Amino acid sequence: MSGPLQGLRVVEVAGIGPGPFAAMMLADMGADVVRVDRLVPGPGPLPAASGGGHDVLARGRRSVRVDLRHPLGADVVLALVDRADALIEGFRPGVAERLGIGPDECGARNPRLVYGRVTGWGRDGPWAGMAGHDIDYVALAGALHPIGPADRPPPVPLNYVADFGGGGMLLAFGIVCALLDCRRSGVGQVVDAAMVDGVAALTAMFHGLKSMDLWTDRRAANLLDGGAPFYRTYAAADGFVAVGALEPRFYGELLGTLGLDAGEWPQHDRSRWPALAGVLAGIFAGRTRDEWATVFAGSDACVAPVLTLAEAPGHPQLAARRTFVDVEGVRQPAPAPRFSRTRAPTPRAPEPAGASTDAVLAEAGFTPADIATLRAEGAVG
Repeated sequence: MSGPLQGLRVVEVAGIGPGPFAAMMLADMGADVVRVDRLVPGPGPLPAASGGGHDVLARGRRSVRVDLRHPLGADVVLALVDRADALIEGFRPGVAERLGIGPDECGARNPRLVYGRVTGWGRDGPWAGMAGHDIDYVALAGALHPIGPADRPPPVPLNYVADFGGGGMLLAFGIVCALLDCRRSGVGQVVDAAMVDGVAALTAMFHGLKSMDLWTDRRAANLLDGGAPFYRTYAAADGFVAVGALEPRFYGELLGTLGLDAGEWPQHDRSRWPALAGVLAGIFAGRTRDEWATVFAGSDACVAPVLTLAEAPGHPQLAARRTFVDVEGVRQPAPAPRFSRTRAPTPRAPEPAGASTDAVLAEAGFTPADIATLRAEGAVG
């Protein structure tokens, strides 16, 4: 194992969305992450993975199967906590405490533990106990309203924003921050990562623009929401291209490449934006997506083809950087970011739930007889 987090030990109580993403990020950077999977999987919002290495979010860690509702289940998790640096859980408020693995119980066993917990609405406030998903947190934080055409409802931005950006990534960042503080203070703490808070943090620039009267709540009327003809997507003859020519020099190169006169189309004359958008739409519709990619290759006009998930790994830029890797036949993003000295390890494929139960419990001090008893009692699998 290598990477900047080599030697860090993390217990992940298996969940969905942001918790697994945070655990994946830590494992990608070299942390030894043990995933506590359910003994009997419960219903989830997505179909079960088909096996093997297909659950990319679960890559890079070992798995134990524990029945957290069994009286002995909490004892198993607490034994893992004894030697851990951090724990991740994504239950609704109060659930971990009812299971006997909340911050008080874990902190009593290991005062240096960083207890990372992620929720949607946060652990307090009138909505704390309500269910929700990515789209709800993005909506309430004000991040969904600005997206999309003015005459249609805001589109669904997949679950990139709250689950992974405002949730998992902020949780991983918070855990590393708390670990650095623990190195100085010698005491762990709870990291309270609420997805709605994280999404709100992602909107910081737009609140600044709004305070300067540089942003309006009208959709598709601003610089970065598709209102500007030089920062939006266009349909090509067989696909789409993305145009991001924000700076005047890049804007000039865009128009020059397309045979348009920048003097006729002042970049920030908003009264001319709709007309220019129509002109550009007509031009881009005249060639295929890949033809436009050839036209703008090596250019500073900031034009890129809109690639599918399947196409992206084959693009020459991403291939050159090995932005995607194959792990046991499954194409997936490589660990990011990169470091000059402590290179992140090659991702390991997800292992089946419970594949490391005996080995991990033995490391935690359980004897073979103890493990046999726990399995016979139905506490582990």
